[in-house]
Amino acid sequence: MHNLWITFDLDGTLMQNPFVDWVFPEIVTTVLEKTTQPLHVLEDIIAEHNRRMHSNQFLEAYDWDDIVAQYLAQHELSIDMNVEELVKKHSIHSKVYLLEDSVTEVLKGLKAKGFSLAAATNGYLKYQAPVMDVLGLSDLFDIVITPEMAGYAKPDVKMFDLLRNKGKIVAHVGDRIDHDVKIAKHAGIPSILVDRRLPASVKQMIPTKRSHEPAYIELMKIKWKKETKGRVGELPEELIPDMVIYSIEELDDCIRELVISQKMP
Repeated sequence: MHNLWITFDLDGTLMQNPFVDWVFPEIVTTVLEKTTQPLHVLEDIIAEHNRRMHSNQFLEAYDWDDIVAQYLAQHELSIDMNVEELVKKHSIHSKVYLLEDSVTEVLKGLKAKGFSLAAATNGYLKYQAPVMDVLGLSDLFDIVITPEMAGYAKPDVKMFDLLRNKGKIVAHVGDRIDHDVKIAKHAGIPSILVDRRLPASVKQMIPTKRSHEPAYIELMKIKWKKETKGRVGELPEELIPDMVIYSIEELDDCIRELVISQKMP
């Protein structure tokens, strides 16, 4: 049988990485301890990330070692800084975690039903692998697609080229409209948006109806502006997700419905 794939975003969808709470603060502390310059370290490196994003340099935007090295060179700071090693240092259970306790159970259930699973993440493998290993995710994915492997990053549909001729992608699951819903829509793949902050009134609806609820559309417009920093206008109608879930535990029913609707084997 032709493989049926489900692709997943990682950060914000399945797991929490250590960057915000641990890696970035250590970078800031280390830099400020080595200089008397009045630097705004975190703001500046995030600004460089955003600059690369705005320039559609999606691949380069997630190379944090390069961003930090460039920053240190600009300020003539001779500091030995290795972001990959910092990620490894902070990838322990008290600092990284699954966003739901049921994540591994749900993924195992999908694999037991015969689906192949792929992680499609904008985080470089050297930053993601330590976290995935600690959280028990690595062995659950048949392939992990990262920017340096694919040569592209979400929302570029070429990121899915590594799955070409390997089967059919049933759905892409992620928490961002600008990256996850957009790549799915442009690739002609059903999109499943994970939003754990769904209003109670929207939760009561089935996943295929939630994204068409007027009140939730307004919330998605706000989410879109936050994700894109307001640089690309209003949320395009074509980027409305096919399904919205508030828990990964809803995923099994969604996939079953997609398989039936598309008459897959």
